[in-house]
Amino acid sequence: MTRPPIEDLVHRYADAVVHRDEAAWADTWASEASWDLGGTEVTGRAAIVDMWNAAMDGFAAVVQNVMNGTYQLDDHTGSGRWYVIEHWARADDGRGMLLAHYDDRYVHADGRWRFAARRLVMHYAGPPDLSSPFLNAWGNSSDSPS
Repeated sequence: MTRPPIEDLVHRYADAVVHRDEAAWADTWASEASWDLGGTEVTGRAAIVDMWNAAMDGFAAVVQNVMNGTYQLDDHTGSGRWYVIEHWARADDGRGMLLAHYDDRYVHADGRWRFAARRLVMHYAGPPDLSSPFLNAWGNSSDSPS
């Protein structure tokens, strides 16, 4: 069974993160794409790959799991949102977890779907026991809805 093309794109991206496969990861991006990694934005595949390598240098291992997502496509473009969980071991042996989503734009280029833009929106970054504050708390000082 063939996976829908955007689901395949998102999962190929995550697989390349887990294996730190630069070529496979770079292949998920359009040549003039933009990537906003939580406030730092770069444009162009080469700059995106450079920023990814710089970020990945700080880790000994990363496991990125793709969760739920939605997307809409027309003939050659689209947009979507995908939630991810990352567990990591830093190069200095620190451990942590990220809960986030990506706001995406897609383009059909060179015969396949690629990212035209990805923006990382963090909801939690901290210890795996969830003891740090959630970044998307609902307008109050607690980490749960009123």
